[in-house]
Amino acid sequence: MKMKTTYSNIAFVILLITGMFTSCKKDFLDKNPTAAISSETFWKSDADAQMALTGVYRRLQAGFYGRGKLWLDTYSDNALDRHSFFGFGNLTQGIVNPTNIPSAFYNTPYSGIASCNFFLDNVDKVPTSETAKNGYKAEVRFLRAMFYFDLVQAYGGVVLYKTAPKTVDEGKIAKSTKEEVLAFVHQELDFAIANLPDAAYAGHAVKGSAQALKAKVYLFEQNWAEAAKLANDIITGGKFQLYQGGYDKLFFTATQQNNPEIIFSTKFLSPNNPQDGEGVLVELGWYGAIAPYQNLVDEYEMTNGKQIGEAGSGYNAADPYSNRDPRLKFTIKVPTEKYINPDGSVFNESDPLLTTYSQKKYIDLSKLPFDRTKTPLTDQNIIHMRYADVLLMYAEAKNEVSGPDATIYKAINDIRLRTSVNMPPVDQTVYNTKDKLRDFILHERRIELALEGNRYYDLKRRNLMAVKLAPLKNPGGVQLKFGEKNNVLPFAQGELDINKKLVQNTGY
Repeated sequence: MKMKTTYSNIAFVILLITGMFTSCKKDFLDKNPTAAISSETFWKSDADAQMALTGVYRRLQAGFYGRGKLWLDTYSDNALDRHSFFGFGNLTQGIVNPTNIPSAFYNTPYSGIASCNFFLDNVDKVPTSETAKNGYKAEVRFLRAMFYFDLVQAYGGVVLYKTAPKTVDEGKIAKSTKEEVLAFVHQELDFAIANLPDAAYAGHAVKGSAQALKAKVYLFEQNWAEAAKLANDIITGGKFQLYQGGYDKLFFTATQQNNPEIIFSTKFLSPNNPQDGEGVLVELGWYGAIAPYQNLVDEYEMTNGKQIGEAGSGYNAADPYSNRDPRLKFTIKVPTEKYINPDGSVFNESDPLLTTYSQKKYIDLSKLPFDRTKTPLTDQNIIHMRYADVLLMYAEAKNEVSGPDATIYKAINDIRLRTSVNMPPVDQTVYNTKDKLRDFILHERRIELALEGNRYYDLKRRNLMAVKLAPLKNPGGVQLKFGEKNNVLPFAQGELDINKKLVQNTGY
C-alpha cells in the first residue's frame, strides 16, 4: 500500500482553486464529474455557483476528510497504523518533530480553505437571488469553519485567511492566536446556522450540521453550558434520530443515503468519483491496515453491562468474545471470526494481523472477496458527525454543568438500547456522581464511535493522551508515548521555510 502525498503549501494557497472546476452539477451524489471548465467564463449563472459549490465539497474527499479520517484512531490508544500509512508509528512513540508530521493535518484543510475563499470572493458575481447566494455561502462557511477548527485542534493558533491572497507574498503572514481563529469559527457557524435549511441531512450541510459542529467546538473550549444547549437544540429539533436498521449498516453504501442518524459526511459515487487509493474495503479488509489494540477490545462490556474484570461479569478467558457488547463484533474482526467468500472458501488477509485484530466497521462483507484486483471501487461515505455523537456530547456537557440527571441517562441509554445493540441501561446506582459519570460517558464515546476517527481529538481535548498511551506497547514491544508539546503539533519545516513570518509552536 502506498501513501498518497499532497503537495499544497500555504504560501501557494491562491493556486489551489483548480480543484473546484472538475464537477458537473450541484450534487456529486447524483452525478459523476465530467470535464474541467475555464474560470474565465465562469460565475455567469446559478448553475455555475452550484457547480463551484460541488467543487468545494470535493475537497472533503482528501486526507482526514476522506477515508483517511479512520486512520486518526491509530494516533490514539485504539489501534495501530500497521503500514504506517500516515506515519503514526513514530508519532505514537513520542517522536514528534517538524520533519515527520503528516501533511494531511495541514495541507488538506488549507486546500479546502483556499477553495472556500475563492468561492466566497466570487459568488456575488452570479446573477441569482440573495436567498440562494446566502444558502450557498452558508454551506461554504460551514466547511471553512470545519477546516479551521481541525487546524486549531492540531496546531492551536494558525494563519487565518478570510479572503484569498492575491499574490504569493500576500499569503506569507503571521499566525493568529487560537482564540482568534476559534472566534472566526464561531462567526462562520453562526452565519451557517442562520442560513442553512432546518432539514434532515441529504448530502449538503444543513442547520443541524452547523449546530453539531458548533457544539463540538464548545466542547473543545470546555464551554459546557453552550455545548449542552446546542446539542439539546438538535435533540429537541427532531430532524435526526438513531438508525435502527443495524449498527454496522450505518457505514454501508446502501443504507447511508438519507439515513436519519447521519448529520454530515463526505460523499463518494462510483464509478468515476470513488474513494481515492484502493478504498477502505481493500485497505482495511484485505491489508488489515488499521489493527485494533487489545486495550480497545477489553473495554467492551459484557452483555450484562459489567466490565470483563468486574465481579459477576461472567467473562470467560477461554471464550473471550462471547456475551460481549454487540458493538465489539460490529466494529472489530476477532480471531474466532472467519469471513466466507461467495464460493464458500475462507477469506484471508494479505498479511498476518499484527495485533490479531482488524477493523470491521465500514467493511461490507457482501463485497467479498477483498482484493486489490477484484474488489469494486469503494464509494462508502465517510461519516463526520452522527446523532449518537450529539447525544454523547449532550451527556458529557450537561454532566459537567450540573452533574447526573435523567436527561443525561436517557441520552446514553438511547444509544445503548438501539436495535441490534440492546445493552443494559446505565447503572445509576454506580454512576451517580459527576466524576463517575464522566468516566462512563468517555467510555461510551470510545465504544460507540470506535474506529471512526474521533478518539485522537477526544483524548487531546481532555488532556488524556499521555495517560491513555502509557499502558500500551506496539506489536514490536515499543512503549507508546505522547510526544506533542502543549497538546499541539509542530508546523512542518517546509512551511516555516516558505513563510518566514510563521513562528514555530513552543517546544519544537
